[in-house]
Amino acid sequence: MPRSRRSEQLAPEPAGSGVRRRYDSGTPWEPKVGYSRAVRVGSRVLVSGTTSTAPDGTLVGAGDPYRQTVQALDNIERALAALGSDRSAVVRLRVFVTDFGDFEEIARALGARFRDVRPTNTMVRVAGLVDPAMRVEIEAEAVDRPHPPRRGRLSPGRPGGRPRPRPPSGRRRPGPS
Repeated sequence: MPRSRRSEQLAPEPAGSGVRRRYDSGTPWEPKVGYSRAVRVGSRVLVSGTTSTAPDGTLVGAGDPYRQTVQALDNIERALAALGSDRSAVVRLRVFVTDFGDFEEIARALGARFRDVRPTNTMVRVAGLVDPAMRVEIEAEAVDRPHPPRRGRLSPGRPGGRPRPRPPSGRRRPGPS
């Protein structure tokens, strides 16, 4: 497996798109394959399948499914944070494992992080991952709560957002309000 030259960055979107924000972790596979580690579209953040690579691109926890899961979750949380989200907003996990015999160790790591969040979760056994030493890969989807509308005295329907004049106390002004 090629090593990463990770340089975490928010990747610019093509001119005029303005709808999506991307997070690229700097691995050599992202531009080669044509994907981003994570993409924000509105309140949703989708994180690509994430493995247990360290910032220098080396595999963390070879032969240890618990350590691999912890590192993959650390990488997911880094991507979420870069796009303004966090673990509490995660609503779905997809966990790909090479051996269901690793279930207890993987579940222990997942439970430690998501016990209170309780997202949906699917675990699927696969024949293999990109590196034969990898035992787990995790995708995540987060949905952030929309910010409540600002409350104030400004009316967006008036030119310049000026507040409506108030009638003298005790008298109602005729017409629409």
